[in-house]
Amino acid sequence: MKEFLFLFLCLFCNLMNAEESIYDIRIKTLEGESIDLNIFKGKKILFVNVASLCGFTKQYSDLQKLQDKYIDDLVVIGIPCNQFGQQEPGSSKEIRSFCESNYNISFLITDKMEVKGDNKHPLYSWLTEKEKNGKVNSSVKWNFQKYLVGEEGVLLDYFYSITNPLSSKILKHLN
Repeated sequence: MKEFLFLFLCLFCNLMNAEESIYDIRIKTLEGESIDLNIFKGKKILFVNVASLCGFTKQYSDLQKLQDKYIDDLVVIGIPCNQFGQQEPGSSKEIRSFCESNYNISFLITDKMEVKGDNKHPLYSWLTEKEKNGKVNSSVKWNFQKYLVGEEGVLLDYFYSITNPLSSKILKHLN
């Protein structure tokens, strides 16, 4: 009986310490439609918190180039955030219009999210907390910080705003 109880407790502790799956997190498009991240299994995902009025906004162009070049292997997901300098104040409709008219963006853009603080979206809890992603703790420092997740839902790396989407730091994970 003691052996059974010991095995049960070991199994229970392992289950309690298991990392959460990114594929269980729910996000929405700019238009409010649910996105099931499971449809991206087998592809890498690059999550980027974006803003229309930021000095890094020009990275939209290179994010689109990255998506176009690696369309079979990568999904770029832009996540509007207004937490840094109030640089994404627009409505969903205004954000969509800005992205399409200025950068011809075709990659997925979600609804606005908070990426830090008490109201941090569960996606960013997973991306920034080691207990959830199983790899590293981090914090989002500014707009256009990037998180790369592998084909099996494992956090591969993250990159600060100054890292261009076409940087060798990112491309080495894609080639």
